Amino acid sequence: MTTRKKILITGGAGFLGSHLCTRLIDEGNEVLCVDNFYTGTRDNILHLLDNPHFEVERHDVTFPLYVEVDEIYNLACPASPIHYQNNPVQTTKTSVHGAINMLGLAKRTGAKIFQASTSEVYGDPEVHPQTEDYRGSVSTTGPRACYDEGKRCAETLFFDYLRQHDMRIRVARIFNTYGPRMLPDDGRVVSNFIVQALQGDPLTIYGDGMQTRSFCYVDDLIEGFVRLMNAPDDVTGPMNLGNPGEFTIRQLAEKILEMTGSKSELVENPLPIDDPTQRCPNISLAKEQIDWQPTVALEEGLEKTISYFKEVI
Repeated sequence: MTTRKKILITGGAGFLGSHLCTRLIDEGNEVLCVDNFYTGTRDNILHLLDNPHFEVERHDVTFPLYVEVDEIYNLACPASPIHYQNNPVQTTKTSVHGAINMLGLAKRTGAKIFQASTSEVYGDPEVHPQTEDYRGSVSTTGPRACYDEGKRCAETLFFDYLRQHDMRIRVARIFNTYGPRMLPDDGRVVSNFIVQALQGDPLTIYGDGMQTRSFCYVDDLIEGFVRLMNAPDDVTGPMNLGNPGEFTIRQLAEKILEMTGSKSELVENPLPIDDPTQRCPNISLAKEQIDWQPTVALEEGLEKTISYFKEVI
């Protein structure tokens, strides 16, 4: 018989977490999905609930968790500005206390542990595209700092645990990702534009729309997660995972209007404080160390995401 790995996924009912749960169950593992359902939803994991190798536990990672596992994917934290700015203190606690608790669990059980970090650690970058050795240009006092600095501190904790306790760690810096199971109201640009276009509402562009982003389809990202986790132990990251294809926000809006056939107009609003003007990953490290790069083109991914939102709304 094949030995099943026991894998804990915090934030497992969220957008990324639910896709990861599906992938790891399909590979024959036992998966414990832990979520406090602040932004996650049971709808994302309904298709897994009858699987005898899948378990769900409502739990907040700011409190210790006592389970026996072989691997931990720490994805717990709201990732969209609307949600993480709604309770910024809790956001920081989730990133920092959550990392401490999950690292403590990994230390006790000897588990390998993965941290879902973010491209937001680069802030409004002065280096383009961003490489992992760039230290960032981040405000410690702005409205986005609860997320940016929380994730930076979590990275610090992971590498301190590596040095102090010889832990098996992995740290991935996630760039903009999209796909089915995004929340319609999560405030992220892809979901915003698709929902607005399908409902015939104006598409809200912040600033002049010339700021750039890279958009990675969720299946590509999950493949990167699994490859990084399964890499040799000297491959720790931090590692950029994202699509290096770069588009302006205005280009994205126009593409979604075209694909949905919507007659919605584009409306410009003031640019939010500390909103990055450009964001694009250099993924040379991922190519070299885990043989990973995205394969889903933007139009193909948007087609699948638009189909999902047509059903949801």
